[in-house]
Amino acid sequence: MARIPDSFLDELLSRTDIVEVIEQRVPLKRAGREYQARCPFHDERSPSFTVSPTKQFYHCFGCGAHGTAIKFLMDYDRMEFLDAVEDLAHRAGMQVPREPTRTGPGGDNDGLYAALDAAAKLFQRNLAGDARAKDYVARRGIDAGSVQRFGIGYAADGWDQLKTALGTDDRRMALLDKAGLLSKSDQGKVYDKFRDRIMFPIRDRRGRVIAFGGRVLEKDDGPKYLNSPETALFHKGRELYALYEARQANAKLARLIVVEGYMDVVSLFQYGVTQAVATLGTATTKEHAELLFRNAADVYFCFDGDRAGRAAAWRAAESVLPRMRDGRQAHFLFLPDGEDPDTLVRQEGLDGFEQRLKQATPLSEFFFAELSKDVNLDGLEGRARLAERAKPLLAGIPDGAFRDLMYGALAERTGVRIGPAAAGAPPASQPPPMARAPKPRPGTGPKRSLVRTAIALLVQQPALVHAIQPPYLFGVLRQPGVPLLMELIALARARPDIATGGILEHFAGREEQAALEKLSLMEFPAAPESWKAEFLDAMEHLNRHTVQQRIEELLEKQSAGPLTANEKDELREALSAKARR
Repeated sequence: MARIPDSFLDELLSRTDIVEVIEQRVPLKRAGREYQARCPFHDERSPSFTVSPTKQFYHCFGCGAHGTAIKFLMDYDRMEFLDAVEDLAHRAGMQVPREPTRTGPGGDNDGLYAALDAAAKLFQRNLAGDARAKDYVARRGIDAGSVQRFGIGYAADGWDQLKTALGTDDRRMALLDKAGLLSKSDQGKVYDKFRDRIMFPIRDRRGRVIAFGGRVLEKDDGPKYLNSPETALFHKGRELYALYEARQANAKLARLIVVEGYMDVVSLFQYGVTQAVATLGTATTKEHAELLFRNAADVYFCFDGDRAGRAAAWRAAESVLPRMRDGRQAHFLFLPDGEDPDTLVRQEGLDGFEQRLKQATPLSEFFFAELSKDVNLDGLEGRARLAERAKPLLAGIPDGAFRDLMYGALAERTGVRIGPAAAGAPPASQPPPMARAPKPRPGTGPKRSLVRTAIALLVQQPALVHAIQPPYLFGVLRQPGVPLLMELIALARARPDIATGGILEHFAGREEQAALEKLSLMEFPAAPESWKAEFLDAMEHLNRHTVQQRIEELLEKQSAGPLTANEKDELREALSAKARR
């Protein structure tokens, strides 16, 4: 895979407003020169997540999460490194360069994206030119705007149209196969995977096609829906159909509505419900739940009201419970027999569907209703059964008000007090609560030394390196931290656009990382504008110590025997320099 030059990454981060990037996903409040929020990476009741626009990095004093805007997109949006870089570069109007390196088999996904994009365009051309496919789309009430918005197409009724059109050489055939667009018979014959189906491209969060879902035109033509297989780009348990379209249609997503089919999503969008997404033929996974809540605080699950629908809803509930931080809400909407969101919104319109959403069952009600279905709460045995069923599920809910209220609701139903409902006394099945250590504050930490001060200043304001010029006398000083200081000086000079976040990323995984993180948060009494003077003062003191170190070395050697003429001259010069300083 081609390597992105460090100089480009430094410039990209210097041109990226990390506050803007994070604030689009996490509400921030100004606190002096920085911004604060409740950490999106762990559960907490008070804000310990800090974003620094000057240092261009974030840090959580609670869980230790930290990094640049690139790291934030990787952890929060679950982007790959290259995807995060390209996302930020697009915002900044920059073109991502590549330093060519050897590319191993499958090392670069650009070819896969290109193959899938070409397939999507071919399917779209097919739809425009096939009367039978166009008639089906019209009969299903899909308008031209939806065809364009979702990139809907048609896979021709044949065995090798796509293979013939796009697999023009061995390399392209290999890409089509890796992209999940081809199948192979037991006899070894290769043919198109999707045939005579309405095609729904599945896009990633950047809008790139990563897979397809195909729906038959006639009821008896195989499985109703056929999805792409798992590939290097597509993992159905981690993706949601139309999440990209929902984010494009809404400046901010207040809610997401999870349905089961592609047509459900398309119809809801047409009627103004532009927050609909669909799972891809699989149960709601923990990755789905995390992805949903990272994009919206309120999530509505729409399922059939039959036994299968309720079973699917319960699996969704099990996935979202461990992610129910305070402020998040989950609801369950069960549809009338024989109806789905597609038919329902066409019958009742936007107002009717919105009214049904308002009447959806909250997660808490659904949770206790499902666990109590075959339980007689009039007897001790039934209440004990409910308590035992609920305990392991409630234990996984993040610490907060919702968890406390769920334990309280269980206590009301059963009389069994566990967790926070036990009036401060932890049950035998749970360890006693640990005393909470006070959160570290930026001004706290180890006692400052000259080397520590110099490193802290350089980490927080790398441009200070230009205030000193080589050679660096203090480079030979035998003090802890001097080698690290010298490495930082070299790094800052080699990469003039590097910021605090870039330095921390450079040292990621090394033993110095933890110390540098602490020093990046050290507070100085003076304003940042005065740091140059403090840095130069520290450098001057380190140089004095270096002169003293050399004097002591020469005097020690003199006590053991005569010095050479050069050493005598060096000693006289060092003593003179010491007297002048």
